[in-house]
Amino acid sequence: MKFPSRTGGLLYVQSNSCTPPIAVVLAWLACGIVLADASSLDGQEWAAKMFNTLSHDFGTLARGSKAVYRFQVKNGYEEDAHIAAVRSSCGCTTPQIVKSDLKTFEVGEIVAEFNTSSFMGQKHATVTVTFDKPFYAEVQLQISGFIRSDVTVTPGDIKLGSVDQGQGAEKTISVVHTGRNDWRIVDVKTADPHFEVEMSEPARVGGRVSYDLKVRLTRDAPAGYIHDQLILVTDDRNAPELFVEIDGRGVSSITVSPSSLFMGVVHPGQTVKKQLVVRGKKPFKILGVKCDDKSFTINPGDEAKPVHLLPVLFKAEGNPGKVLREITLTTDSGGGDELIFTAYAQVVAEEPSNEQGAESASESPDEPATGSRKKS
Repeated sequence: MKFPSRTGGLLYVQSNSCTPPIAVVLAWLACGIVLADASSLDGQEWAAKMFNTLSHDFGTLARGSKAVYRFQVKNGYEEDAHIAAVRSSCGCTTPQIVKSDLKTFEVGEIVAEFNTSSFMGQKHATVTVTFDKPFYAEVQLQISGFIRSDVTVTPGDIKLGSVDQGQGAEKTISVVHTGRNDWRIVDVKTADPHFEVEMSEPARVGGRVSYDLKVRLTRDAPAGYIHDQLILVTDDRNAPELFVEIDGRGVSSITVSPSSLFMGVVHPGQTVKKQLVVRGKKPFKILGVKCDDKSFTINPGDEAKPVHLLPVLFKAEGNPGKVLREITLTTDSGGGDELIFTAYAQVVAEEPSNEQGAESASESPDEPATGSRKKS
């Protein structure tokens, strides 16, 4: 769906060839301030829908721990979008724009980092994201968390870095509590089943308790970005859980090139073919292709090999405009990995030939066409 546009005193929403036709035409009831207000309301709605969520609670954090959350921003519209600025209402949160220009289906991020070294106690911040294209809009993201002063985690987070799929990884962190000699960590949890944690016996000296935790990413972990939390369950009634951020990236053994395949500028009814390269470190099979648009055709074959050269066919159908689709390839590597790429084309109407234009111009309502007789 396109963004709202103003043409000839009307507010309308256009559909593209990717979705069923939608025609919504509203007559302007007023002008000036009324028009500005209507545009502002529409703008807020389309911009907010680009985010995967509008709030995040870090929970209870140890002093000095790394606390970062990435708000995903995906442009699901035909028009290009641009993030002009981002700001925070509190020094406890530092926001950052990752990829400000977003074309159709492109994904960016607003990264919010919680400052657990300089602030303590319950904190809350509003992060305001400003768009200036295709319309002006502001989206407010809510950040909150409780920072403890009696617990520290070193290092402040678990950075796995880039991990080759099937290799696994291991990191160690130290957790120290000051003030209670009998303080205990009773359990360690994570929402991701591909993590294992080994915890040492606690060292207790003069009201100071320390633990060492080995965190392992298992070999069967899938490829992709890792953004998770290690949950430390303690015997503290006031704040029984502590959260430690886990970040990393599982690198797939199979790559697709190009990740965005341009089919070209085509006329309705025309068929074009491009080539996609799917490369792996060892022979593999492409088990299936998923695409919601029958205009695209891919026949992967059933042979296992390290490099697949896939012909991608596109037949232009429907009205002129931009056609963009996500296509998913399923392989037999690592238990059925899915590879996603985009294919797009620009469909343009075919201009009439010079002969057709001259023939049309020679005929008029007052004169008969060639080969006919006019009654007297």
